[in-house]
Amino acid sequence: MLEHQIGTREEWQAARTELAKLEAEYSELGRRVTEQRRRLPWVPVDNEYRFDTDDGEMTLAELFDGRSQLLAYNIMFGPDYELGACPGCTNLGDELDATRVHMNHRDVTLICFSRAPIDRLTAYKRRMGWQFPYVSTFSTEFPFDFGLALTPEQAQQIPALKEVIESPPRWLEDWGRQIGARLEDGLREAPGFIAFVREDGRVYHTYTVTAPDPFVAPYHSFLLKRTPKPEPEEARAWRKDEYPS
Repeated sequence: MLEHQIGTREEWQAARTELAKLEAEYSELGRRVTEQRRRLPWVPVDNEYRFDTDDGEMTLAELFDGRSQLLAYNIMFGPDYELGACPGCTNLGDELDATRVHMNHRDVTLICFSRAPIDRLTAYKRRMGWQFPYVSTFSTEFPFDFGLALTPEQAQQIPALKEVIESPPRWLEDWGRQIGARLEDGLREAPGFIAFVREDGRVYHTYTVTAPDPFVAPYHSFLLKRTPKPEPEEARAWRKDEYPS
């Protein structure tokens, strides 16, 4: 049964004009946020982190691949995940490859981090058909130093995390089964973007954002928000090779 309001073209135009005002405010707020984000101080990275990659061990500076900016997404794929990365993070990863050529031509190298060992990341990358560099932070303190993961001791100090693990909603129980890990292990990984710049031979940390800030796969954050019907409340993220249909 049709439950949405039905109107005339004139009524639609009047409502659309009001919405345009709100969209303009939203756009202006986004511009101001971007400006403030770029005014954050740059913090020198003095630790000589070394990462495992498909091309062998690399330093943070080497991950820039000759460009001056490095943007990385931290995919939730911890050492305890037996069945693969977080499906939601995987959805986002599916959309990164197409943007790399444009990012590269704007002096930005785009990569992904995860804490699982490199052999597991390489196998998962092959399964998903990804081409972006997928870097393991397994053997470094990097994810803990930059808030991309929690140690068991740190996790124990977060009451809200303990509460959701003890009494998880159904969708979170399903998520735990999808990744093949206990929630107390799976939720120690933090999905998020982290940015660095390289200037005058030094690397600086410039920005980090982690959940629950509102970033998800672009199809979800941009395309689905422009469709007539909202997503069902019970909608869940699926890896592209695991949709039931």
